[in-house]
Amino acid sequence: MRRWLLTLLLLAPGPLLAAEIVFYRCTDASGALTVQNLPCPRGTQQTRKVMQAPATPPPPSTAPPAALPHLLPAPMPAAATDNTPPIPVLPAKEPVPLPPLFQCRTREGESYLGETGEPPSRCIAMRVTGLDGNPGTGAGEACEVVRDTCSEVPPALLCASWRQRVQDAESQWRFASPARAETLRLEFQRLRSQLDASDCDAQNP
Repeated sequence: MRRWLLTLLLLAPGPLLAAEIVFYRCTDASGALTVQNLPCPRGTQQTRKVMQAPATPPPPSTAPPAALPHLLPAPMPAAATDNTPPIPVLPAKEPVPLPPLFQCRTREGESYLGETGEPPSRCIAMRVTGLDGNPGTGAGEACEVVRDTCSEVPPALLCASWRQRVQDAESQWRFASPARAETLRLEFQRLRSQLDASDCDAQNP
């Protein structure tokens, strides 16, 4: 039976053997959302989603195409006279340097990439107790103000970090609720445009 199952899998069409990509959507006790490709840490609510990776297209044919009469290049125009103004040549766009990125870590041990070395502070709720130390008799609310610690990404890792930043932004947009999807889509497009305008494609990852 196993030999027949293996034979069927080997003869199956390409989509059946396509690789799968697994994303994990993690929500902690405070409602903060994190999308990652690893299982969520303990104490968080996990949602798992499996996506099919795009199939690799077949390599292009190396044989030159046959020349068709109606596709032959048009004859060159006659040489311009001295009175014909020259055609202006537009300069090529220079790549735009990428702004710095910062690797930040929360007090809970989670890490993320950001564009500022001083992210805004967060207020973590604290348990309020009564004068006798009993949590059930406590009144009011209290929280502890904390800040994430960040360090600048080295220049040698800037392009790879920016690619990861764009990938994280796309995952957050695609897994977002309808109320936040449009805002996250615009943020993804902004980051993608910055990466495309840089010279990272000409550098090693």
